[in-house]
Amino acid sequence: MRRQKVRRRKQAGTLQRVKVHWSKQQWKANDMKVGFIGLGNVGGKLSGSLLRNGVDLYVHDLDPALVAGKVAKGAKDGMTPADLMQVCDVVITCLPSPAASAAVMADMLPHVGPGKIWLEMSTTDAAEIARLGRAVIDAGGAAVDCPVSGGCHRADTGNISIFAGCDRPTFERILPLLTVMGRRILHTGDLGTASVLKVMTNYLATVNLISVCEAMTVMKAADIDLATTFQAISMSSGTSFVHETESQLILSGARDVNFTMDLVQKDIGLFQKLADQFSVPLEISPMIIDIIADGQKRYGMRAQSDRIIERLEDATGLKILADGFPQELVDDEPEERGYEVRANVNG
Repeated sequence: MRRQKVRRRKQAGTLQRVKVHWSKQQWKANDMKVGFIGLGNVGGKLSGSLLRNGVDLYVHDLDPALVAGKVAKGAKDGMTPADLMQVCDVVITCLPSPAASAAVMADMLPHVGPGKIWLEMSTTDAAEIARLGRAVIDAGGAAVDCPVSGGCHRADTGNISIFAGCDRPTFERILPLLTVMGRRILHTGDLGTASVLKVMTNYLATVNLISVCEAMTVMKAADIDLATTFQAISMSSGTSFVHETESQLILSGARDVNFTMDLVQKDIGLFQKLADQFSVPLEISPMIIDIIADGQKRYGMRAQSDRIIERLEDATGLKILADGFPQELVDDEPEERGYEVRANVNG
């Protein structure tokens, strides 16, 4: 099986790297007892970074095999969400839906008090994170929404990007922990702002995926070599992170980016909900929702998102395949401690 090493492109000049000096007053990641709930595609990799870096980790998942796998690597079985909140300083949730997060929080909330921090790393509804976060804060704890972006292959190496929405003092308390799980950490503002930004970025990624599928299909129909097409896009103004990663898995035929259509539909639906809330009349978003819904109808509710190319293959009889592309993506950027980046708000 061929594995593709993915190089990181330079970041745009609108972000400033902040060198962090850890003071005695700040919590160190290794001083915390950390609970992690949700050991799926993303959560399993994020929790793996914590374990790999010596964090005292307690884990919970509805799948006992996932818990056993982490325990075998040094984690402790957290038993239940309520137990985790009682034992740990910080409890992280990384779950597939707002309903799942709400159910877990119902178990944990009676045990929240001063000094406890809840980190929500799921991609979720901003209004729901605000509601649950307010309950945590009212009980004396602190709440942060911390969605991640950059793909499962970068979550696996601790090089993923993390958004964090919370007050500044809470952000500084949990920054040492975030820099273990991610490379670039952005404080986005108050609780909920990170989730708003994350559904926006996932919407953009989906638009990119649909557009690159259309572009490659038209090039195939025009008898342009698809490996040449891939390179032309990559070196042009038309490139994107989605093209540089998912296009390779489309062309190889693997079509398994570790992100399923039901999750895509959830995220783009949340983006459309935001637009509706603020009376922004979108044109592309409803079409994208319909395209993904059709993909789910054809290939399954939890089909891999990059299988959306098959709608165009079915419609045209063409095969969007090329030799020399990988079956999976591997991040070859060396793991190192992450850092905070700050937006250049003064231009």
